[in-house]
Amino acid sequence: MARDGAHVIVVGNEKGGSGKSTTAFHLAVYLLYAGHRVATIDVDSRQQTLTHYLRNRRAHSQETGRRLPNPLHFHLPAAWGDSVKENQQAEFDVFTRAVGEVEDSVDFLVIDTPGFDTNLTRLAHSLADTLLTPVNDSLIDLNVLARVDPETGLPVETSHYARLVQRARSERMAVDGASIDWVLVRNRISMLASRNARQVQSTLEGIATRFGCRVADGIAERVIFRSLFPSGTTVFDPLDEDGEASTVSHVSARQEYRNLVAALNLPLRGAAEPVRLSA
Repeated sequence: MARDGAHVIVVGNEKGGSGKSTTAFHLAVYLLYAGHRVATIDVDSRQQTLTHYLRNRRAHSQETGRRLPNPLHFHLPAAWGDSVKENQQAEFDVFTRAVGEVEDSVDFLVIDTPGFDTNLTRLAHSLADTLLTPVNDSLIDLNVLARVDPETGLPVETSHYARLVQRARSERMAVDGASIDWVLVRNRISMLASRNARQVQSTLEGIATRFGCRVADGIAERVIFRSLFPSGTTVFDPLDEDGEASTVSHVSARQEYRNLVAALNLPLRGAAEPVRLSA
């Protein structure tokens, strides 16, 4: 699918609970505050977490009167007909229509994908300029990328999600000669240093070398992310007038996401520091 226009960020990993939707929404809101035009697409027809996040945000704005920026959002349901071929064509059509509506009118398109392989997942990956894969801070969760030698910690066999990405990269190169910048990021990092954490980092670096991708600084495990979802807010949103002062955890989480955006090397206009809106 050849295209011009918006820079496409796909957040993907065939492992549920890796923080894809939280990461996608924080990236979208960061870019909005930085003055960019942003659209989001949720292709997870089952969980719809990104869609629910945005609905919570709009409801919160209406209830409180807070002025919060929102991306232009699309939720794309899966087709459920009897014919696989017809289903895939229907999904291709709805996906290309959604992308076509925004690709020339926004600066960034952020696509959130489910934790399993679908036709829409593959379509999204083939369109990515930047592919961001959050990985929980566990050796078990690395299995979606590669089977790892237990003695050396080095990848010895490509796993299913990495194969999907390799196919998407090949298809993208064949269509328009462009490459997909694949970035791995550790998520839910323990606040305490441990042997497991060191093993995860070392193994992730080995996987990155094998697959030609990069590893960005990660996001720590913080209760704040769970507390923000019901209101649809992010660490970049200003606190309301009745809210408590920013905690150390809040400030640290905001800085971690700033560091992540910097690591992605996105085509940002000017300084990549968000402009804060008043509550």
